Amino acid sequence: MAKKTRTRHTVAALAANGAGVFELAVPCEVFGLDRSYLVDPWYEFKVCAPAKKPGIVSTNSGFSFYAEHGLDAVVTADTVVVCAGHYERVTPPDGVIEALCAAHDRGARIASLCTGAFLLAEAGLLDGRRATTHWMWAEELAERYPSIDVDPKVLYIDEGDVLTSAGTAAGIDLCLHIVRKDHGADIANAVARRMVVPPHRDGGQAQYVDIPVGATDDGDPLSRTLGWMLEHLAEPLTIDDLAHRSHMSPRTFARRFRAVTGTTPHQWLLSQRILLAQRLLETSDLAVELVAERCGFGTAANLRHHFQRVVDTSPLAYRRTFRAEAG
Repeated sequence: MAKKTRTRHTVAALAANGAGVFELAVPCEVFGLDRSYLVDPWYEFKVCAPAKKPGIVSTNSGFSFYAEHGLDAVVTADTVVVCAGHYERVTPPDGVIEALCAAHDRGARIASLCTGAFLLAEAGLLDGRRATTHWMWAEELAERYPSIDVDPKVLYIDEGDVLTSAGTAAGIDLCLHIVRKDHGADIANAVARRMVVPPHRDGGQAQYVDIPVGATDDGDPLSRTLGWMLEHLAEPLTIDDLAHRSHMSPRTFARRFRAVTGTTPHQWLLSQRILLAQRLLETSDLAVELVAERCGFGTAANLRHHFQRVVDTSPLAYRRTFRAEAG
């Protein structure tokens, strides 16, 4: 059987005058670098000026750059990433709202990073939806657009065809999430390793991650325990056992764990088990029952429950999607 030819997926990053340099750099790094050694073809990436034609775009850091594409590339893209800008303060440039709506109407996926959510809100794309933005601007977003259910606590929100992220580094989380949706957990993890960032962070905007999830440091008992947990996900792991292994009381362990990872041991284990399940579903022919056992869920029913809640699909549907794309 001939191998199926993949269609190149186009990602357009929309940058406005006063663009946030970091937030613009994130989609450039995730989607713009040639990673065809992971998936061939990789994304086709375009940086777009907020005007009909290509042109100069200023940043918030004292320099400008030339964007080689205009709004026409936004209209025809498969995914549009609206980077942070002064959208909370200024009226959108002419034609930008129309371009976003036209892209969405033809089926494009629209994502915003940080204050880019204000532009999506102005376009009406967030009406009746959950959305997030940088915590500093969340209250203003909610007041200005009361039809939006603004959640200031999360790193990003996926509403299917419209996605929003919190401030600054949360853009990395959202872009890696998009890669995970498109190409699976293994590919997203590979991109994260190249970027030297965690492939997935739990917790919300208030978290402070001292070390990457899963990193090990021989001088830190908790880091050693994190590594050990990753190697024993199939086993029942209790707080008391993990605290004992870390030479801490259960209360101290729980407090230290949240300080390091930004989440609870239970939520961290759940996320790691889901990630392992995704990898096994993508790369093996194991029955769902065996995947559940190897990931520590015990039963297929338990795996389906958590997988549906976290990934928003069933294990079998996930396998069909990503095994078919690999074929």
